[in-house]
Formats: sequence, C-alpha cells, structure tokens
Amino acid sequence: MQIWYDSDADLGVLAGKKVAVLGYGSQGHAHALNLKESGVDVVVGLREGSSSWPKAQEAGLNVMTVPDAVAAADVIMILLPDQTQPDVYATQIEPNLKPGKALAFAHGFNIHFGQIVPPQDVDVFMVAPKGPGHLVRRLYTEGRGVPCLLAIHQDATGNAKAVGLAYAKGIGGTRAGVIETTFKEETETDLFGEQAVLCGGVSELMRAGFETLVNAGYQPEIAYFECIHEMKLIVDLIYEGGMSRMWYSVSDTAEYGGMTRGPKLIDDSVRQKMGQLLEDIRNGSFAKEWVAENKAGQPKLQKLRQEWKSTLLEKVGAKLRGMMSWIGKKS
Repeated sequence: MQIWYDSDADLGVLAGKKVAVLGYGSQGHAHALNLKESGVDVVVGLREGSSSWPKAQEAGLNVMTVPDAVAAADVIMILLPDQTQPDVYATQIEPNLKPGKALAFAHGFNIHFGQIVPPQDVDVFMVAPKGPGHLVRRLYTEGRGVPCLLAIHQDATGNAKAVGLAYAKGIGGTRAGVIETTFKEETETDLFGEQAVLCGGVSELMRAGFETLVNAGYQPEIAYFECIHEMKLIVDLIYEGGMSRMWYSVSDTAEYGGMTRGPKLIDDSVRQKMGQLLEDIRNGSFAKEWVAENKAGQPKLQKLRQEWKSTLLEKVGAKLRGMMSWIGKKS
C-alpha cells in the first residue's frame, strides 16, 4: 500500500495555477477555504442565484458561475451531487475545458460508470477525504488533517499525480496520509460500504431489532434505547480504538453474548447476500438503476423517504430525543 505525506507533496506545483471548486456544500466549503489558506489561488463555481454565493463571498472567496470558473481555472474539482454532475459537466464544464487542464473528483461514480467521459487531453484525478467536510475544515484549522485517497484516471500531462498530491496537501490530507487507490476500487468499495454496512445494513439491523422487541410486547421507548440510541456509544468506541476497544469496554456479559450470538445472526447466508450486493455494484446494475431513478425524478427514493419518516421507530425516537437536551437540534 502506497501512502504519501507532507514531504511527498509540493504545493509549488499549484503556483501560478487557479483551482476552481465547484459546489460549496459540506466538502466544497472545506476544500475552498483550506486551499485558500494554503496559499492556492481559488475560485468557487456556483449556479447563478445559489444561496451559497453570498456565504462563499462572506468567507472571503472569489465566486463565479460554473462556466466562468471552469474557463478561468487550471484545476477543476467537481464537488456536486453524483446525480447532477453529468448534466452540469455536459452543459457547463466540458464546453470550457482546454487541453492540459485537470478534472478532479472526490468520488469516482461518474467516471467509473461512464456517466462522464472526459477528453483524452485533460488530466483526471481523485482526491477523496475520508471524513465529512466539517471535519476536513476543523482539523485543518487545528494543524491536522483527514486521511485522503488519491487515484489517477488520466495522466495527459504527465503531471497528474504531482497536481493531485499538491491538491491533497492544500486541503490538509498529507498531514494524515494519502493512500493510493483507483477510481474502480474507491467507487465499488464506497458503494458497498454504504449499502451493506454503513447506511443500509446498520439501519435495517437496528429497525429489525427495534421491531422484534416491540412485536414481543416490550415498550417502544425501551426498544429504541437498546437498539438505536446506544449504537452511538458502541460506534464511538470502535472509532476510537477498533473492535478490541469496544469489546474491552463493554461488560463481560455483553462481550460473551455478542461474540457468541452475533455470528448466528450475521451468518453465511448474509455474507452471500453481501456478495450479491457487491456483484450488482461491480457489474453496473446498481449504477444503471440509480441513473434511471434520477432520470425519472427519484419517485422510488421519495416514497422510501416518506415510509421511513412514518415508522414507529422514527416517531418514538423524535419523542425521546426531545428529552435529551444535550443533543443538538438538527433537522
């Protein structure tokens, strides 16, 4: 495994170059501000009328429309939602690309699945922080950084890696370490992690546990505490010190029960289903489904969102969180 640090990256590679950060959301604001404070010439590209336009200006950043930012920049980091990138690329980015420029991404979906096909005379790389934008920003201001992934899809100039590493250094990534990967590996593992574990698997496991207890006659509030609320305590322990830290910190009863009963629940049949999820990602089935869903206006996604909001689990959770003054009020 190749890992690069500060001494491996030269910010001077970006000297005399302009970097356009398209989007000013969670990642966009962090990338733009960190790069600016690293001495990089940065412009933020947004659609006219964007509510983020005045926010970026108030932060001291130069703001342009997307076409103008692309035309002015040498390096263009696309930090727009996956589903909007292809249209914006076709109508506002590609017409303003010139040979020798660099396109950058923080996720490989559209490149890997062919939704965006850049011309052969531009560099294409990925710098993907492994943390949310607010953390990328906060750790940078503290003199630290979030680990990043770096992948090179096209090296038209012969300088793509150096530019990618300089970009990663500019946002603080080389302070923690930048790991080499490919667009294929990042995209497929990211989608799998989201679907099988982080978002899909964990949420359904918690819902199944909650419903099992409620259907057995236990109070919904108690079921919520045991199967939902306390998940954060466990994840925090794992985040801080791995599985070993978690097993060490829980009671012996929890450790023995978890180690002996967990494998009975997550058995070979579950692993086979995970394998099928991975195959659907690798063969493009999921990508095809998601692209079609967006072209249709996201009807299935909207329906699923409403179904989740109407569950007993969410209603009980909202009531209990109202009792917890220490939890920040977020929509």
